[in-house]
Amino acid sequence: MGVASLVLGIISIVIGLFSTGTLGWFGAILGIIGIILGVQGKKVPEQAGLAKAGFICSIIGTVLCLLLFIACVACVGCLALAA
Repeated sequence: MGVASLVLGIISIVIGLFSTGTLGWFGAILGIIGIILGVQGKKVPEQAGLAKAGFICSIIGTVLCLLLFIACVACVGCLALAA
């Protein structure tokens, strides 16, 4: 579970950095799943390090995806007001 959490966290960060629009929700969902797997993976002593790294990456990816999605929505809203 630690490896899966780390992979999902990294994918979430990549989606957050390189996507705009509705794909941000997909990255946020992957990040939330990574957070859940990271918490569960911390219970296994052999995977505690990977699970902690995956947990942190997933949190960063989730926040990044949601923040950039909200910024995109706000930008489109401002453009609609200007027109």
